[in-house]
Formats: sequence, structure tokens, C-alpha cells
Amino acid sequence: MNKKDKKEFIEEVASRIRSLDYIKIEDIPEIDLYMDQVIKFMDDHFASLKRYDGDKMLTKAMINNYTKNKLLPSPDKKKYGTDHMLLLIFIYYFKNVLSIKDINSILTPLTENFFSKQDEDVSLSDIYDEVFEVCKGATTDISRSVLKTFDRAKDSFEDEEDEEKRRYLTNFAFIASLCFDVHVKKTIVENMIDRGLLDFKDGANNGSKKDRR
Repeated sequence: MNKKDKKEFIEEVASRIRSLDYIKIEDIPEIDLYMDQVIKFMDDHFASLKRYDGDKMLTKAMINNYTKNKLLPSPDKKKYGTDHMLLLIFIYYFKNVLSIKDINSILTPLTENFFSKQDEDVSLSDIYDEVFEVCKGATTDISRSVLKTFDRAKDSFEDEEDEEKRRYLTNFAFIASLCFDVHVKKTIVENMIDRGLLDFKDGANNGSKKDRR
């Protein structure tokens, strides 16, 4: 990859990461929504993340499945409130990496202790805002990490004389490295779940629970 291509790639990575905005609390309607309205809202606000025109960010079947698996509390008179919407957003991000069972383990303490409890010192809205501030703050580090991985990959397979083959192999090495990074982080999350570190009451009891695998 020549300097021009590298510069374009770096700009593309930076632009892509900057575009990964999140839904703000003030974006969510104050009135409760019916399922069709929830689906349209999510579809509109996650439109930039679609790979293909026909992609659906959320469907009725998905929502029903989340409720069935206790990831999402049942609607009140077929309407979904702000806390429902916040949980759906968390689920959207988690489901691309974690199993339904693991998402359940992560969200159950959240729903049991903070769902529809606006009068408490800490609401689900407060938690959502704080968590995504942390996530936004990590974007610069993520950009740097991706670009460092890219630099390492582009310097691989130096003995390959065929330019087309080398381009493929360095791109493959880059993709493999990114996937390995995701795998490592996913393993860390799973380990935290298995050790009970996300249990609300006794999560501080490090490793007191045996590995559930």
C-alpha cells in the first residue's frame, strides 16, 4: 500500500469511528411508543450503521424474543417507555458480540435494580449517559489501536514478490488481527460473567463462584 492509499485508509478509519454516534437521551420521545414506533425509531437512528439498504436494525420478532428471554421487561399496555428504549440500545450493541444468555446475565441486575425507578438516586437514564460518555472517551484510543494494527500488518509478508498476493495477505493479516482483538475482549467479558463479577450483590466476591462452563 502506497502512502496515498495509507492516508486515505487512515482518514476512512477516523471518519468511520467519528460516525459511530449514539442515541442521546434527549433523542428518545418522552411519550411511550407502540412496537411499530419503536422499530421505526431504532431504524432511523441507526441508519448510518446499515451495510445494505434492506437491513433491519430491529424487528417485531427480535423484540418478542428479547422479552421472551427476559432481556427486556414486558411493555405496559403494549407501549414501551424510555427505559425500554435504553435497554434495546444496549442489546443492539451487545448482541453483535455476546450470546443471549450472557446478555441476560449482564442486564438482569440492571433491570432489577434500575428499570422504571426514576425516583432513585441513580436512574437507568443516568447509567446510560455515563456509560456512553466512557465509550465516547475511548474512541481516540480505539482509532490509534486500529492504525497500529494496520501498520504491523502492512509490514508483513515482505518476502512475497507478487504485489497482488502481498496486498491480499497483508489485508488478511490486518483482518485476522482485528478479529483476534475482538475475540480477546469477548473472552474477558465472558470470564467476568462466569466469575460472577456482574452479580449486583456479591460481585465483589472475586471468583467465589465456580466456573459455570
